[in-house]
Amino acid sequence: MIDFHCHLDLYPDPKRVIDECVRRGIHVLSVTTTPSAWRGTAKLTQTCPRIQTALGLHPQIVQERKIELQLFESLIDNVRYIGEIGLDGGPESKKHHPDQLRVFRKILDMCGKAGGRVMSLHSRRAANDVLLELKKFPDAGTPVLHWFSGSKAELKMASDFGCWFSVGPGMLRSAKGKELIKSMPRSRLLTESDGPFVEIRGAAVFPWAVEETVSFLGEVWKCPVSEVNEQLANNLRIIGKLANSGDAPNPSP
Repeated sequence: MIDFHCHLDLYPDPKRVIDECVRRGIHVLSVTTTPSAWRGTAKLTQTCPRIQTALGLHPQIVQERKIELQLFESLIDNVRYIGEIGLDGGPESKKHHPDQLRVFRKILDMCGKAGGRVMSLHSRRAANDVLLELKKFPDAGTPVLHWFSGSKAELKMASDFGCWFSVGPGMLRSAKGKELIKSMPRSRLLTESDGPFVEIRGAAVFPWAVEETVSFLGEVWKCPVSEVNEQLANNLRIIGKLANSGDAPNPSP
């Protein structure tokens, strides 16, 4: 199983979730929302080779945490994965768009100067803006659009640009989400939970909730779950090679 976008540090009992991920053999990209959370989160899983910790600065809180950009820059050489970063076009975030844009551009520039990184990207109601910025920073690395919710036209633009996508149970709760998944390139697709932010029947999902998405992909691709898992595992190997092709050394929290 693969959970390519999960906020492990934000569960009430992260250690219990991590131990269960290890027991089940789940590959996890543990994203962070602030640079100051990276070291502590990375230490939680430093003995878990299947769990990688990404360095992030979430667009919904940049107005409060933009001061941490300097810390972000000091840590980027320690990581291969960046996330969660991006832009948010929701009504509550629009007034902070200038801060979001400045921070996003600075991070993309840092990634490029560091040799490129695999980036887990937030693009809620801002898919077109995110794509425009990615095109301005072609050396930033490999973009993985998490929980993509843009239009079909924006999805095609992202696919043509070479973006990857991570999809999860949150997207399966709407007809639009399902339709978008059906149009995503299977060779650039990974599963995610986005736990604990995603809730089903009032309870936060855990990384192993990606099984539901795997089953859905089997229906969409008209193939057995075993073939879906084989495709996803191959995709993970490719993204891992892309991450390791950058200039980042072995992570050291």
